[in-house]
Amino acid sequence: MTIGIVGLGLIGGSFAKSFKANTDHRILGLDTDIDVMTMAALSGAVDGALTAETLGGCDVVLAALPPAALLDWAEINGRYLTGTIVVDLCGVKREICRRISACAGENGFVYVGGHPMAGKEVGGFSNASAALFSGATMILTPEAGTDIGTLDRLKQLFTAAGFDSILFSDPESHDRIIAYTSALPHVISSAFVKSPAMLRRKGFTAGSFRDITRVAQLDENLWTELFLMNSDNLADELALLIENLTPYLDALRRGDAEKLRGLLREGRECRAAAGG
Repeated sequence: MTIGIVGLGLIGGSFAKSFKANTDHRILGLDTDIDVMTMAALSGAVDGALTAETLGGCDVVLAALPPAALLDWAEINGRYLTGTIVVDLCGVKREICRRISACAGENGFVYVGGHPMAGKEVGGFSNASAALFSGATMILTPEAGTDIGTLDRLKQLFTAAGFDSILFSDPESHDRIIAYTSALPHVISSAFVKSPAMLRRKGFTAGSFRDITRVAQLDENLWTELFLMNSDNLADELALLIENLTPYLDALRRGDAEKLRGLLREGRECRAAAGG
């Protein structure tokens, strides 16, 4: 199988490295950074460059680009993709799926939305790893009526990359849940580190501090796009969080131990009930 990968950053680069480590697939890569292309070739992560001429010869093309760049790429290159399966790897799905599905219909390629639930707080090909997807979940958001053979082919492909499970969703459900599980934690982390105490923390931190501050090291350009493309769901989750925080503040200011104990107990019980 020939696989094209557009964008060789953390996610695209990790797919390239994983496929080369675990399969016999031929990997063609494309990145706007010439140095990244050189590193990918020298490291053996790709077998060659992905071009307009070679796009149509790919069995599957994975597009690992930020939202705006992804949509531009699909519009420009759609005519070269006839007969190819295209999977985007973007962290939001409603607008992406709507527009690329339309492009697929116009140009005769098969499109399936995707979102690998894996990552790091640092990006770039130099941080990509063949083991990044080990034990992770790959979310796919196919349109109704997508050929079952296509989905089975993709399931085998992503399993070979190391994913432990393949989860199927619709774009609306995906964006609603991902606003809570991914976007909101990034907002929390970004706001948390703005305390003046951040500058006096040395020697006073442990695991909980590292956990909550890790993703504050985000790419603000990428995450601004992701936040705004899912702003309705993220705003709802953020408003609910603020609402849920207020009783804790009130209990602390009143010195109300019983109320505070109850709030903490509720949180513990909610986490236990959710499992996993």
